[in-house]
Formats: sequence, C-alpha cells, structure tokens
Amino acid sequence: MLLEKSVNLLRVCRGLLVQSAHKHKAAPLSEKKLSRYFVDHRRVKVVAGSGGNGASSFHSEPWKEWGGPDGGNGGAGGDIIIKVNQQVKSLSSVSTVYHGKHGEAGSSKNRFGRNASPTFISVPVGTVVKEEGRTLADLSHHGQLYTAAYGGAGGKGNRFFLSNENRAPLTATAGEKGQERVLQLELRTMAHAALVGFPNAGKSSLLRVISNARPAVAAYPFTTLKPHVGIVTYRDHQQLAVLADIPGLIPGAHLNRGLGVSFLRHIERCRVLLFVLDMSSSEPWEQFRQLCFELDQYNPLLSHRPHAIVANKMDLPEAKANLENLRSRLHQTVIPVSALTGDNTGQLILHLRHMYDSDLPNTA
Repeated sequence: MLLEKSVNLLRVCRGLLVQSAHKHKAAPLSEKKLSRYFVDHRRVKVVAGSGGNGASSFHSEPWKEWGGPDGGNGGAGGDIIIKVNQQVKSLSSVSTVYHGKHGEAGSSKNRFGRNASPTFISVPVGTVVKEEGRTLADLSHHGQLYTAAYGGAGGKGNRFFLSNENRAPLTATAGEKGQERVLQLELRTMAHAALVGFPNAGKSSLLRVISNARPAVAAYPFTTLKPHVGIVTYRDHQQLAVLADIPGLIPGAHLNRGLGVSFLRHIERCRVLLFVLDMSSSEPWEQFRQLCFELDQYNPLLSHRPHAIVANKMDLPEAKANLENLRSRLHQTVIPVSALTGDNTGQLILHLRHMYDSDLPNTA
C-alpha cells in the first residue's frame, strides 16, 4: 500500500514537471524585447558632489589668550567623469542617475577638509555625449576622459578672512553645490566597414569566415542582437581595422520597426558598406533597393558611401540565375560568395581592402 502511494506520488510529480516545462517553454521574443539585449543609448542625470563647509573657530590655549581664528577651508566636491573602457561593449551597465561624493568640512586648528574622490562612469569606445541635442564629446579612444559634472568648491573657513582690519572674523562660507546636468549617451560602433543586410542574409556567417569574430549563427530572424566586430587580417599581415556585422534591417527600420533606429546609427561610423544579399530569394535586387531606401531615410548620405554588393549563398541552385539578373539590373560591383563553403571570400577581402585604401584621406 505504501509502495503504491509512493509510485502514484512520483507520477503526479512527473506530470507537474512536464506541465511546468510546457507552460514555461521559451516563447519567441517580441521586437520590443529584442532591442533590450543591447543598450546603445542612455539618458543619465549626473549630480557632482558639493564642497565641504568652512569652519569658524578660534584658537584657544591657556597660554594664548588671543590665539586668533583657526577655522579651515572645506574640501572640494567630487567630479563625475566619463571614462572609455574597451572592455565595456554596451551602455547597459550605465545607471540613470549618478551622485558625486561630497567634500569634507573644514575644522579647527586650520585643518582643511579632504577633497572628495571623483566618480567614474565606464562607457564603450564610440560613445557620444550629448546635452539637449548638442554634441559635447566624441569618445573614440580607450582611456579617454570627459568630465560630465564638476564638483563644488569648498567653503572658506574664518581664518581665510583674517586681515589687518578684521583680526577676529566670524565669517565662514558654505561649500558650493556640485554641477547638475542631464546628458544623453549614444553608442556608435567604431568600424571602418559594415555588413548591411536583411535578417538571415548570412552576414554573421560571412563575418565568421573572413575575420576573427564569432557571432551566433542560426536559421531564424534577428540572430544578431548587437553589432559584432571582427579584425580582417591579410596574407601580408596588414589588417583592415574593423569589420562590423550590423543587426539585420527590415522594411520600415527608419520608422523604428524591428531593431529599428537603434542600429541604423551604428552604420554612420562606417566608411565602407558591404550590402549582403540572399541570392536564394526570388528578387535579390529588390533587397538592395529597400536597404538603400532605409539608409537614405535615416541619413540621405549613407547609401552614397563607397560600397559593394556581396551576393551570398551562391552554393544554392537558384543563386546562379539570380546572379545574372542582379548584374543586369544593377551597375554596382557584385562579388559572388558563399559563406557556407568559403568560396570567393578571398576576392571579397581584396576588394574590401581596395575600397578602404582608396577612401583614406590624402595626407600628402
């Protein structure tokens, strides 16, 4: 009897576990939730520390009846400093409010208060600091600093006001309040070339083949939820700075559909564009036109930058016929490749190097 009850109890528990597993089965992420994985803009309120108050006191000892004023000054409040850290890849770790440390108050015996230490905000390379739409700083180098808010000056002790006319000042001033500002931080990928295309065009697979990056690859839309960056190395060991895989765009991206404007801004930092088209689709040339339209709606000059068309998935049967139609309809450079097999990726790397070197500013 006891054994039967135990077996039944185990069956009930197993049934509950199965139901719970079905109930909590991972549902497809909504477009709104997808954009939360990578934070590339943040509104931050910074309030620097206030200065310490000055002290008002008089020296008093049995053998010094008229010791005079000895109130020390207060210490300065702590600044809030934005610091670029190449190990940080997103603004997700940045809080919405920062308060600086306050300076220490002065005290008797002419003792000055200690200055407060600064508060640092770590941000990724490529962060732009704005205030009311006006750009204050473009942080593009590791270790670069920008003082977002200055701490208040310390107050003056009554010793500071000692003069021949006033031998016993009682005045002492309070520390000044720290600077308070509301800033907008925007992250823009620092890359020289960008892979631009619709979801599942094979951008991530292509980046894996021609660089050292290892982005996720899967057969569903929006595999890439944040820009991935890879270094392309040539046979002569000269490398093309950075190649970025921009998350897939969809029609209406400039209206914030899909991953939206959050990732269109990353393309602004890229000097060269590679439009990756899925050659297994029925009309790949329409993909190119739609991509150019989305870029131009966001910034009219984007699609006019040096670019080439990467005809991907040439290993599929229908791709060869589509390639001929594509070349007859478009006048841009078309480079057929297969990210799956690696075919013709060498030509793509050489052409990318040629475009990049041709677009370098003339320093002669």
